[in-house]
Amino acid sequence: METLGGIGLHPTVPSAEMPTPQLMRYCAVNRRSRSIVLIGMMGAGKSTVGDCLQRRTGFQRLDTDEIVMSKFRMPISKIFSAHGEDKFREAETEALQALASDEPVVIVTGGGIVLREENRNLLKRLGAVVWLEADEETLFKRASRTSNRPLMQRKNQRKAFAQMLQARLPLYTEIADIRVDTSVLTDEEVAIAILSKFKRHCRKSAPATA
Repeated sequence: METLGGIGLHPTVPSAEMPTPQLMRYCAVNRRSRSIVLIGMMGAGKSTVGDCLQRRTGFQRLDTDEIVMSKFRMPISKIFSAHGEDKFREAETEALQALASDEPVVIVTGGGIVLREENRNLLKRLGAVVWLEADEETLFKRASRTSNRPLMQRKNQRKAFAQMLQARLPLYTEIADIRVDTSVLTDEEVAIAILSKFKRHCRKSAPATA
């Protein structure tokens, strides 16, 4: 059984039975590190891993894409076609600005949210930034399974994807506190790896005591 600071992490235990208050107190030593912020390229598994983390921790799960879609009352593909990518990126920033929480949460973000410097600064302030990475071929295969991704609607999808990834890699690197390679792991295995590294991150970030 995996543990986090003495807390058992059972994949089959419902979130209502998870010792959430203990986990909250464990990470309360460092306010910035209490929340888990997932970043990474499309196809990295942020949404499904976010669900796993929510079940395991009892933390509320917040998704910037869902927030933006709720604001426009339309899917992301239609936001792009009706309003353009710039308008979507503005809405992403507004969503991040409104995400400050006194309680720890799991925040799932879109793959391009790191493109704006303001967003990168906001992400760092929101919590421990976890970069879900994988090799380019794996990411492309996963991303291609969903037909409604607006940035995948291009003539040469493979080339466009590679260019997007190369542009974003240094930005993910810049702000990541934790990195987990999802290439050969299940979503549950990724969640366990995140929580293990999150525990160490909390310890490292905790202020020294006399």
